[in-house]
Amino acid sequence: MTYAFIPFARLRYSVRHPLACCRRIACGLLLMITFAAAPASAESPAAARSAFSRGDYPRAVATLTPLALRGNVEAQAMLGYLYENGYGAPQAYVAAADLYTQAAIAGNPFAQAMLGLMYDKGHGVPLDVVIAYKWMDLAAGRAGRRQRDYYLRLRNAIASKMSPNQIAEGQMLALNWAPGHW
Repeated sequence: MTYAFIPFARLRYSVRHPLACCRRIACGLLLMITFAAAPASAESPAAARSAFSRGDYPRAVATLTPLALRGNVEAQAMLGYLYENGYGAPQAYVAAADLYTQAAIAGNPFAQAMLGLMYDKGHGVPLDVVIAYKWMDLAAGRAGRRQRDYYLRLRNAIASKMSPNQIAEGQMLALNWAPGHW
């Protein structure tokens, strides 16, 4: 008998040997329980920031990765920065843009500004000055005073490359944006 789909051929084997199938299931369940019950890492973005300031970039990446995977917005933004610049990991613009996007959608002003710059340069995302303006405008609106001035200068530099209609479109996108939405 011939099978077109290989996993079904494996199913046929396991049906003939039910004990082997049960052992595989038991081992899989045991591994799932072991990893699910493992305590969360005591590491925090502050520990990663400390490693970064010491120049221990691989440690910063190792600390931030599990936090970012669990949805920590600050960790996503910091890890995006490390990937964008090749600190502690190979430079990967697409991975950086993805991390920045997740954090920017959650409302992190640093991630919004960095994502805006990536759209301005076309690094890891399509070059789009309107979207760049939108994210930079949002970052300026949500940032503290010192950061706001810097983000406004960057936003205005992006605007200098845009037509008035493009600026109006970017402003409309920023006005209609709400945290948790693209």
